[in-house]
Amino acid sequence: MTAQTENLILEILKRMQGDMSEMKADIGDLRLRMTATEEHLATLVMSTAGINHRLDRVSDRVERIERRLELTDAR
Repeated sequence: MTAQTENLILEILKRMQGDMSEMKADIGDLRLRMTATEEHLATLVMSTAGINHRLDRVSDRVERIERRLELTDAR
């Protein structure tokens, strides 16, 4: 190989190395964002479960009140 070809290959490899470094940084940022998204989703799921539990309790209480006041059809 000639010196000119070697220099060209070296320059190409240096650019590729720089691009790879940028990609590594981007992937690190994406990992952080993905973790934040997963944590947020987990919080929403827990919140929804808590709301469902409270609604179940309210529903039970309403049914009990309806039975006491004889507002429902006999079953």
